[in-house]
Amino acid sequence: MEVQAYGKLNLTLDVQGKRPDGYHNMQMLMQSITLADVLRLEKRGDAELRVQTSLSFLPTGERNLAAAAAICFWKALGQARQGLNISIEKHIPVCAGMAGGSSDAAAVLRALNAQEREPFTPLELARLGEQVGSDVPYCVLGGTALAEGRGEILTPLSPLPKCWAVVCKPEFSVSTPELFARIDHVRLRCRPDTRGALEALRAGDLHGVARRMYNVFEDALPHRQQLRVAQIKNALIQCGALGASMSGTGPTAFGLFDAISPAQEAAERLRDFSREVFLVQTIM
Repeated sequence: MEVQAYGKLNLTLDVQGKRPDGYHNMQMLMQSITLADVLRLEKRGDAELRVQTSLSFLPTGERNLAAAAAICFWKALGQARQGLNISIEKHIPVCAGMAGGSSDAAAVLRALNAQEREPFTPLELARLGEQVGSDVPYCVLGGTALAEGRGEILTPLSPLPKCWAVVCKPEFSVSTPELFARIDHVRLRCRPDTRGALEALRAGDLHGVARRMYNVFEDALPHRQQLRVAQIKNALIQCGALGASMSGTGPTAFGLFDAISPAQEAAERLRDFSREVFLVQTIM
């Protein structure tokens, strides 16, 4: 089987405090985009599980979330581990706040579920994904959704009106555990207006959503990285973006556009900032 694993953007991201279990309560407005990894799954004649990726530094064993998802699926189905080759052609930037690994895991869950004639509903499959990673449940369902708790409490929403996004990952990566550790000790400049963004979504108001985008993790970045993300966001706004923000724990920054022409111009300009620039559409 060949399946697409779509990336995501955080239109809003708020951290609402640390929980007794060590995780943080989150509130995030999530959106799928057309930038996607391509996964190919092929049965083997033995019981070995192998993962191969187009990036040599990614794990190939059970530490790869795609393999962990397969093991989790078989366990939930009450089956013994099966022989499987998983080949991943990476397009979503790595360590970029776009859920590339989680999306790969979700794609494996969907593919195996289809192969077994759908023993799990989409919601059951999303709950199964909780065991693999916090972003996996959302990546199973995709579209536009509000994610709360660790990210596993999902509320499907009215689709974001059709638009384009210019996505730019700067030349550095960010450690998610380090940023979560920092967020508890920094003074946040502001928080996203998630309620206002939800009202704008219900009204089909793309401009209203874009104006309310914000990610509190921007305030937790080290100073030089914070300046770089701000520089990219400013460039996007100058090119006509309706709004700009950072996705996940970063460092990817993106802007939303209601027309293709300014989005194309923004993508060309941002290639002066990074080699990893993508012009994509949102997925309804």
